[in-house]
Amino acid sequence: MNRRLDRLTRLSEPAPFEREALAVQYRRVRDLTRQLSAPLSAEDQGLQSMPDASPTKWHLAHTSWFFEALLLQRHQPGYRPHDQTYLYLYNSYYEALGPRHPRSQRGLLSRPSLAEVWRYREQVDAAVLHWLAEASEAQLATAAPVFTLGLHHEQQHQELLLTDIKHAFSLNPLAPVYVPQLADRGRDRQTLALPGWQSYSGGVVQIGHDGSGFAFDNECPRHAVLLAPYQLATRPASCADYLAFMRDGAYQQPQWWLSDGWALRQAEHWDAPAYWRNPAPAGSAAYTDPGAWQVYTLHGLQPLDLHEPVCHLSGYEAAAYAAWAGARLPTEFEWEAAAVAIDPATQRYDPLAPHPQPLDHVAATTSGAGLQQLYGEVWEWTASAYAPYPGFKPWSGPAAEYNGKFMINQLVLRGGSCATPLGHLRASYRNFFAPVARWQFSGVRLARDA
Repeated sequence: MNRRLDRLTRLSEPAPFEREALAVQYRRVRDLTRQLSAPLSAEDQGLQSMPDASPTKWHLAHTSWFFEALLLQRHQPGYRPHDQTYLYLYNSYYEALGPRHPRSQRGLLSRPSLAEVWRYREQVDAAVLHWLAEASEAQLATAAPVFTLGLHHEQQHQELLLTDIKHAFSLNPLAPVYVPQLADRGRDRQTLALPGWQSYSGGVVQIGHDGSGFAFDNECPRHAVLLAPYQLATRPASCADYLAFMRDGAYQQPQWWLSDGWALRQAEHWDAPAYWRNPAPAGSAAYTDPGAWQVYTLHGLQPLDLHEPVCHLSGYEAAAYAAWAGARLPTEFEWEAAAVAIDPATQRYDPLAPHPQPLDHVAATTSGAGLQQLYGEVWEWTASAYAPYPGFKPWSGPAAEYNGKFMINQLVLRGGSCATPLGHLRASYRNFFAPVARWQFSGVRLARDA
C-alpha cells in the first residue's frame, strides 16, 4: 500500500468538534475525488451510459450540492446558494428538498460546463472550511452529524464514479484506458487451490453497529440474531472457479437459477460475467478456453486472470453459481458474525489499481480468522433481503431519505471492493443493490450449513 495514498484517502475518527481535524478530513476526501476524476477528459466526464449510472461531472456537482443543501443552507446563517438552479439539477432523490432533474437525463446536462462545476466545488469548499473555522461550539455540535455524513456520502460517490465510468468506457469500441496497469501481474502461476471452509458455531450473535465511530442509519439498531452452525469459504470465488461453472453449461441449465434470474439470463443473453469478452459462442471449445477470454477493466482490455476474484456478477448469477457448487449464499448475519474478527483497516485500496487483485498479490494482513480478501476486492452478495432491522428509525430531517426508503426489492452485499475508499468499511456496513445489478465490483463467497 502506498503510504502517500494511505494518508490521502483514509478517514480517521477525530474527537468530536476538533476543527482542524475535521478540516483535514474534509480536504482529504475532496482531494481524492479530484484525483479520481483527473484521468478523465471533459468529454468523458459528461457520459451517462444507462439510467442507473451518472456522469462524473454530476458526481462532482452532487457531492458539493450535498454539503450546500444539507449543511450550509441549514447551519450557516445568511448563506446564499451558489446558483439556485443547481439545487434542482443536482438533487438526487430528496423529496423534502424539492423537485429534481430526471435521473435518466443527467447525461444531457452539457451545461453547466465542467469548469463551472469545478468553480462550484471550490466555492462550496471555501464556504464549508469557513463555517468550520467560525461556527460556535454549539453550532458544530448540532451540525457535526450531517458534516460527517457528507464525508461518507462522498466516499460512496467516489466508488460510483469508477463503476459508472467503467460501464460507459466498456461500451466504447476503443476500450479506453482509465489508468495504465502498473505492472505485469504474472499470469503463469500454478493453479489456484480450491477454497477451504471456515466453521462457525452459530448461536446468538449481536448484529449491527456497536456505537463506536460513524455508521449509516441502516446499520442500526444493534440486535440479537440466532444463527445455526455454518461455514464460509476462505476466499471469494475466483475466475477459475467461475469458468468451471461456465464450462459445465450452467448458463444453459435452468435448475441452478432462480426463476426471475433465469428469465433475465435468457432476455439479456448472459453467458458470462459482465465485461468478459469472447467472440466464440457458448458451448464451443473456445468458450471454455481461458486463453480465449479478455476482460474489460479500467486498465483497458486484459487477458482473463484465473486467479482474480470473479466480479461484476449479478445477484442471480451469484446464487446460481452457489447452487451449482453445492453451496449457497451466506446471510448477511452469517457474514457479519464472521467478519467482526477481521480489522477492515487491512483492506487494500489503490486508486491506480482499481481492479480486484489475485490472492497472491494481496498482503497477508488482509487475512484473518481463516478468511481471505474479505475487505477491499469485491462486494459479496448475500441471500438477505435489504430490510430494516427491528426497531429501525431513519435519521431526522432530509437525511431520513438516505437509506430507509430503499428497503424493498434489494439484496444486501457485504465486504467492500477495490474501488471502496479507505476508512469507509466496517463489519456492520450494509451495501444494497437489486439482484439484476452487474456494473458494481460484486462477487461471491460461498456458504453452507455446518
